[in-house]
Amino acid sequence: MVASLKRWVVGTPIRTEHAAHERLSRKTALAVFSSDALSSTAYATEEILLVLAAAYAAGQTAAFSKVIPVSIGIATLLVIVAISYRQTIRAYPSGGGAYIVAKDNLGTMAGLIAGASLLVDYILTVSVSIAAGVAALTSMFQGTRFYWLDDHKVALCLFFIAFIAVANLRGVRESGALFAGPTYAFLVAFIFMIAYGFVHYYANPGSIPTPLAPGQDPELKIAEGYIIQSLSIFLILGAFSNGCAALTGIEAISNGVPAFKQPEAHNASVTLTWMAALLTIMFVGTSVMAYLYNVHPHEHETVISQFARIIFHGPMGWFYYVVQITTAAILVLAANTSFADFPRLAQLLARDRFLPRQFANRGDRLVFSNGVIILAVFSGLLVTAFGGDTSRLIPLYAVGVFLSFTLSQTGMVRHWLKEGAALRRKGRIAGAHKEALNEEGVKIKVADNPVDEAEEKEEASHWKKSIVINGVGAIATFVVLVVFIATKFIHGAWVVVLLIPLLVLLFRSIHSHYVEVAKQLSTEGLEKLRPIKHEVIVPISGIHRGVISALEYAKSIAPEHVTAVYIDLDEEATRKLREKWDQWGVGVKLVVLASPYRSLVRPLLSYIDRVERRAHDDVVTVVLPEFVPARWWQNLLHNQNSLLLKGALLFKKGIVVTNVPYHLEH
Repeated sequence: MVASLKRWVVGTPIRTEHAAHERLSRKTALAVFSSDALSSTAYATEEILLVLAAAYAAGQTAAFSKVIPVSIGIATLLVIVAISYRQTIRAYPSGGGAYIVAKDNLGTMAGLIAGASLLVDYILTVSVSIAAGVAALTSMFQGTRFYWLDDHKVALCLFFIAFIAVANLRGVRESGALFAGPTYAFLVAFIFMIAYGFVHYYANPGSIPTPLAPGQDPELKIAEGYIIQSLSIFLILGAFSNGCAALTGIEAISNGVPAFKQPEAHNASVTLTWMAALLTIMFVGTSVMAYLYNVHPHEHETVISQFARIIFHGPMGWFYYVVQITTAAILVLAANTSFADFPRLAQLLARDRFLPRQFANRGDRLVFSNGVIILAVFSGLLVTAFGGDTSRLIPLYAVGVFLSFTLSQTGMVRHWLKEGAALRRKGRIAGAHKEALNEEGVKIKVADNPVDEAEEKEEASHWKKSIVINGVGAIATFVVLVVFIATKFIHGAWVVVLLIPLLVLLFRSIHSHYVEVAKQLSTEGLEKLRPIKHEVIVPISGIHRGVISALEYAKSIAPEHVTAVYIDLDEEATRKLREKWDQWGVGVKLVVLASPYRSLVRPLLSYIDRVERRAHDDVVTVVLPEFVPARWWQNLLHNQNSLLLKGALLFKKGIVVTNVPYHLEH
């Protein structure tokens, strides 16, 4: 029954050799890996306005005009980070996530910090994206008979998280095909909205609504943790850090290079360029539109919904619903980026023995199912704890991703420094080789080969250019990280700042455990195989077919060393057992243990301990007879004494426990 349900939900298993056929084309990969970054345009501008609203409420009506320079600053940072990650893809064609880059170039500790940062950020990405998608959906229903959905945001969030998780459990190709349509529909609708909005603005200058004056707008919403205050550098930096949510998800493509069709690195670089270009156009365009149409952040309606209502009216009124539906869809499906990358990162950490090995196992559909399930569980808990409110989650958001950005780019600087050193050594060796050849009178000169010289010059030029690109990226992301911590720490970022070191400690503890296990399981110094003598104990509850089968099995192991043990809980039952034993227990010693407090486990464990001490080099084997009902639910009608004994004996050193099941037919 359970297996059939799993097949219906997840699908039929895929053979391991078909993994190569699950690769993604550029168009599908753009949907799978870029939906998170692209969808952030639906809320990044609003997050800037939410902070600036604190100054607007204080009477500074020009505060919202700062949304454009702040957005341009974020767009500039976006371009720097995208170019930097193109270098990462080139250097790590097998997948260059922050964990791998930092671990290879900066050491294990830096890699673990990057890994912990990204795992936290992926969980937050799912929570924020789903919450923002639900907000877009409920905004569309304001003023309609479905307005009550706004009171059930958490339930809607949990439903969509479960939906995305199941889609990913079905496999990469199926989830990619599912998400490609909504992603491209969103791109077309959003870009058309921006273009149409500009035309509408200049064609109808008198139709722009005049916003309510400060203090007269009861719907005005201010960012979580901020109070009404004058415009300041600190407030602008806070708006900048909030808006940097637009950059989350950029690293996803460099993490997922192996998922692309061949040539993987080239296809990943092209897809990253497409994503960065689209994201820049859409984000800056949205911010300009919000400024032109005097849109302010409101409690029950998103910024996108507000200016889409203004733009699309009359014959074009239907397109408002297209924008909202596609926006809600892409925001919900944006969580898929994390569902693609979280399991892959968890697999890398598990491969290096920093997470439980179960995370390295592929499921029936060739995906890392355990990572998908854990991500769904933790993101579900998070949206429940924060009531599905995007603005409450944002203060926790992006700190982890900018920490991983900084470590990744710093690691790339170290990588190119090592490349440069290797090229210099290669040049010195080539020069020495040329000189030796000359002394021996050989006419062929290796260094005079024009092809070699051209390749060396190109390599030297590339690493020097790359170190500048990644160096600028490292500095820029580090500055933004400092801004994040300074502006968001008291608003909730302290949780992430505390959580990342705790995760690193957990990783190291898991690694220490695996190292210790490997050491103790090593065959070094172990003697060759030797014969084992058994002392067999068979706990019994009476005489029946299951017990007889267990006694027969026990005698096959050690014919002369089998003892049946019975716990005396009732004198009459014990007397009847002794009468039957003469007939059925031939050749097996019977030991009856008194139990004045009616305990089954304690007297038996004491007896096993006494036998184990006397056995010396013999192995004490406990054979547990049990009958297995024909139906799973029938187990509920019987005592689970065998299960209790197995649990109690599991941690007993030197004790072997064997089950002998007797299967019932009806």
